[in-house]
Amino acid sequence: MAEAITIARPYANAVFAIAQEKAELKAWSELLEVLSQTVADPAMQSIIASPSVNEEQVLGLMTDIAGEAMTDDATSFLALLANNNRLQLLSDIAVIFEELRAEAEQVMIAEVSAARALTKKQQANIAAALKKRTGRDVTLNVEIDESLLGGAIIRAGDLIIDGSALGKLNRLANVIN
Repeated sequence: MAEAITIARPYANAVFAIAQEKAELKAWSELLEVLSQTVADPAMQSIIASPSVNEEQVLGLMTDIAGEAMTDDATSFLALLANNNRLQLLSDIAVIFEELRAEAEQVMIAEVSAARALTKKQQANIAAALKKRTGRDVTLNVEIDESLLGGAIIRAGDLIIDGSALGKLNRLANVIN
């Protein structure tokens, strides 16, 4: 949903600026995760949409759920979203915020799909190679996909490296045809 991302971006940029200014990036990441999970819950969605529940009650409930993580800035931010009927954008805001945080901290998360479990040494080698190529610290999220037959597919930002046996077979078939 490109429209939601477009609408969410200014909110994410604003909250990121506040978090960065106060050196609270991690705290805001955690808070936005909790809030986005809260509004994604079907029960909470029905509460938000209910005409019998007013904005203050919704904000109070969300503040209670977030607990001690709610600062004055967070309360103001949540009220701004509620006033503009933008609470449903919290998951998009959280995603954009994490992208901004990763950029600021020079960190990258790479998704690795491998045919078999990777050893710690293999993971370290992949992370080191990606760091050399991108200039960023790399965190790997590894998942097993036996359909690859062998090898792995690495996705790091816009970079995709297909070193799977299935990918090689597909490229060979394309060359032959």
